[in-house]
Amino acid sequence: MKDMRDFIAEAEAVGELKRIKAEVDWDLELSHIAKLNEEQSGPALLFENVKGYTSPVISSVCTTTNRLALIMGMPKNTSLVELMREWVKRTAKQMPPQWVDTAPCKENILHGDDVDLLKFPVPKFFPKDGGRFFGTAVFVITKDPDTGWVNLGTYRLQVLGKNLLGTQFIKGKHADIMLKAYAARKEKMPVVAVVGADPLMFLMGAARLPAFESEYEFAGAIRGFPIEIVKGETVDLPIPASAEIVVEGEVDPEATLPEGPFGEYTGYYSGIGTTPRNFIKVNCITHRTNPVFWISTVGRATTDTHMTMALTYGATLWQGLEAMRIPGIKSVYCPPEGAGRFLAVISVKQMYPGHAAQVGTAAISTEMGAYGLKTVIVVDEDIDAWDWPRVLWALSFRFNPSRAEFIKRGRSTPLDPSLPIESRDITSRLIIDATIPYEWKEKPVPIELDKAIVKQVQSRWQELGLE
Repeated sequence: MKDMRDFIAEAEAVGELKRIKAEVDWDLELSHIAKLNEEQSGPALLFENVKGYTSPVISSVCTTTNRLALIMGMPKNTSLVELMREWVKRTAKQMPPQWVDTAPCKENILHGDDVDLLKFPVPKFFPKDGGRFFGTAVFVITKDPDTGWVNLGTYRLQVLGKNLLGTQFIKGKHADIMLKAYAARKEKMPVVAVVGADPLMFLMGAARLPAFESEYEFAGAIRGFPIEIVKGETVDLPIPASAEIVVEGEVDPEATLPEGPFGEYTGYYSGIGTTPRNFIKVNCITHRTNPVFWISTVGRATTDTHMTMALTYGATLWQGLEAMRIPGIKSVYCPPEGAGRFLAVISVKQMYPGHAAQVGTAAISTEMGAYGLKTVIVVDEDIDAWDWPRVLWALSFRFNPSRAEFIKRGRSTPLDPSLPIESRDITSRLIIDATIPYEWKEKPVPIELDKAIVKQVQSRWQELGLE
């Protein structure tokens, strides 16, 4: 798979995509159809007849593990944890991208007065939203002016004018760090916003990779071949050749416009009024002919955002623990219902006293865990991190509250509705040790079935009328 059109063809071939040919209004109706479809675990939807437009919109690309597996080139019915395990395995060695001279994303090039963001079928998602949001399934490319480090990140983008995109570069995110570097130089920051490239690139934009790591190199490692990139028309940034729509522009660190509100993946608004935020002044748009506009409904679980973050945040948390050389990690799970970020379960084979505590504190010290991870549950190796009935069993019978670690101050996110809107910089954290302590000389004796009798009974299963 190299681009969104490959995804559409492959998903349709295996029954994972449905074309909607009836006319659908971009104003609320399209997003509501997509959201209701997602709540029924429905297929990806390709809206081919959006009111007032000739180009299509695709939604629900990442809302099931089967479609995430398709994107990663894995078999159908691969579990989310197996996808994470494969992610960690494949990205042990990165693969640099490959520059090309020409690209499909250059089929149409718009400058000056021809630049118009509403040339594309940008939806309004929820009634209380502040407007139409161009960036929901989008990644933004920026470059550090001092080191040349290129970052891909996902940030919401609101249409504020034909050539203006409101941004939300959350404090401490990589784009925000880079913007501060440009501010120190009294320079504007070049940016690119990409819609509809290889779907894997959106996953990479959502992944919490550490600073100075290359999303392009990680994507190449997962794909097994280099990601093709091309130079921008007006910016010195690497752009995926496979992109459907490329928005090139610049951000003035000193300039703001009112932006928001927008219904977030938490199921809540992070504020009802507008907020002064930086914005992108768009200087050039390039796009494929009849481009496919990709959206995520965001909103309450479970949407593209939740599934994408569950995979990418879980995988990067796992990678972070492996990078710390902590032994015994058996599995990691960041449930989609929590958008993969606020809660993590880690299964570990304990090898020494304090091992479980080390795992818990290490988790909140990784790149992923340091930003907003509030609860870490550590379980023994006999429990799979994703097996909620067994995790709840461990919480009931192995966890003792006296072994919980409560940390008062940690980095939070402005999107966390468990905190007051005006006070969301800092959160508390809880590490729950739901293991049997390694150092106990007398451990609880587990109840186990007799293996010989199990085999005997299984041989009689059909005779007993149980098949």
